[in-house]
Amino acid sequence: MASTRRSGPGWPRTFEEARTIQESLRGRVRIEPFRRSIRRIAGCDVSFERSVGRVFAAIVLLDWPGLETLEAATAVRKATFPYVPGYLSFREGPVLEAAFARLGTRPDLVLFDGQGLAHPRRFGLACHLGVLWDVPAIGVAKSRLLGEASPPGPRKGDWSPLLEGGERLGCVLRTRERVKPVWVSPGHRIDPDGARERVLATATRYRLPEPTRRAHGEVTALRKAWMARHDRANRGRGAS
Repeated sequence: MASTRRSGPGWPRTFEEARTIQESLRGRVRIEPFRRSIRRIAGCDVSFERSVGRVFAAIVLLDWPGLETLEAATAVRKATFPYVPGYLSFREGPVLEAAFARLGTRPDLVLFDGQGLAHPRRFGLACHLGVLWDVPAIGVAKSRLLGEASPPGPRKGDWSPLLEGGERLGCVLRTRERVKPVWVSPGHRIDPDGARERVLATATRYRLPEPTRRAHGEVTALRKAWMARHDRANRGRGAS
């Protein structure tokens, strides 16, 4: 199996270092029409357990167009960067990289639970890891980080552009009738229209598209299992 690993800069521990990395890498983001064929789509999600300071990641690989799960890769890491809006990739990036390196097959497209261009420095999680992994990437967020948009219509597929200062950052997309929309923005090697079309195509019966929805289920199970082992180990030490 070919390795999916791509090398990138070391992960920083200070805001100054993080800001420098964002500034140095954002020029490598390519926003362009997506014309390649798709056979495999990955979804990524991350969960944090404050009580133990651990970050959990899951990447689920699905086939297209069947959306059958092909494989899942997970990782657990100690949190080394605090949660601060605009710097999410420095908290979640290291553990996602560890999970990505464990995938046996490289995806053609990756959906992230986070932002892409809809970021103060136009370099959200989907941009950052899309560049490092050199893979087409889309940010699918459950809430707005910045920009303005009118509410989309109530039907599945309705959308409105997400704008800031006249710049189109993505869209607000209704993926299920009369359910809260998601915030979609391109991350790398795809444009706003392509990002919207791919997210809608992978949204079946739920608010979240299938790749990130399944990654969410995988990372939730990972965190629960890890915490159960942690609690049993603590009880065992207490009894000795």
